[in-house]
Amino acid sequence: MPPIELGLDTFGDITDGPDGKPLHAAHVIRNLIEEAVLADETGVDAIGIGEHHRADFAVTSPEMVLATIAGRTRRIKLGSAVTVLSSDDPIRVYQRFATLNAASNGRAEVCLGRGSFIESFPLFGFDLNHYEVLFNEKLDLYAEVLKQHAVTWQGSTRPPLKDQSVYPKLDKPLATWIGVGGTPESVMRAAHYNFPMMLAIIGGDPKRFAPYADLFRRALSEAGKPALPVGVHSHGFVGETDDHAKAELFDDYKRMRDKIGAERGWPPFGKAEFEREIAQGSLYVGSPETVARKIAATVKALGAERFDMKYSAGPLSHDKMMKCIELYGRKVIPLVRDMVA
Repeated sequence: MPPIELGLDTFGDITDGPDGKPLHAAHVIRNLIEEAVLADETGVDAIGIGEHHRADFAVTSPEMVLATIAGRTRRIKLGSAVTVLSSDDPIRVYQRFATLNAASNGRAEVCLGRGSFIESFPLFGFDLNHYEVLFNEKLDLYAEVLKQHAVTWQGSTRPPLKDQSVYPKLDKPLATWIGVGGTPESVMRAAHYNFPMMLAIIGGDPKRFAPYADLFRRALSEAGKPALPVGVHSHGFVGETDDHAKAELFDDYKRMRDKIGAERGWPPFGKAEFEREIAQGSLYVGSPETVARKIAATVKALGAERFDMKYSAGPLSHDKMMKCIELYGRKVIPLVRDMVA
């Protein structure tokens, strides 16, 4: 097996500046680019940037930010986390990432999903009542375009295509993942289209997702398809010590969690839940050794080939995130590889 890939994800959360006030989104985007450059320098394998259309996140167009990062970096993979395919055009998604793939010499990745926020639907004129059919049909069309032949396709969400060529053509493969939140239907969808699966595990014991990883592999095998990678996306933060990491993260993580929770009817986030998620759940917080042990345990339990840690957390400052990236790249990644090997 190839070495485990270890990446970082961010949603471009609106962070606080040194004065404690929120930075402008433009400033956050410039900081995010510097974070990705540091990740490349310290040995991180991939950077994933989320797409959101709301005030607390800065990035609405990950591909534009990734293209800038491509020109500043040498080796790091450049992906989305995730591209909300349901409210986008699958042909344009392909074209944007195919262009990024060419500009970065084959480093582009796209992770397609339905997203955990719904603001893009009314913004771009899509009916949430068609939530399932939008994603299914658009994924089907994207998969056809990715085959690199003239496309003939028909569905209910857009006009049909007949022998339509789509450009630019790829000179190197475009890696495409399916983001899965944890339903058998989503797992089977990824297997059907022959795309690697990225499990978004944002709460509870990560081992409970092992049956989904097993189902994915079994579905591919029974269909006579080659094995494909399974990835994990979870929240985390690395500090010099366990106590330091917890102290650095808690207040900002709570602010982010409570803001989203208020919209979704969740109770306020408390210290006990924070500690429980770190000890038994899906928060990878602590010293490099602690975080590495937990990542290695998850990778082994799920047989995962990729782990991406979301290092941004609401207003958590750019300086704190830069230190976290440094520790993740220089200390956590080598430790995880040793533990998994």
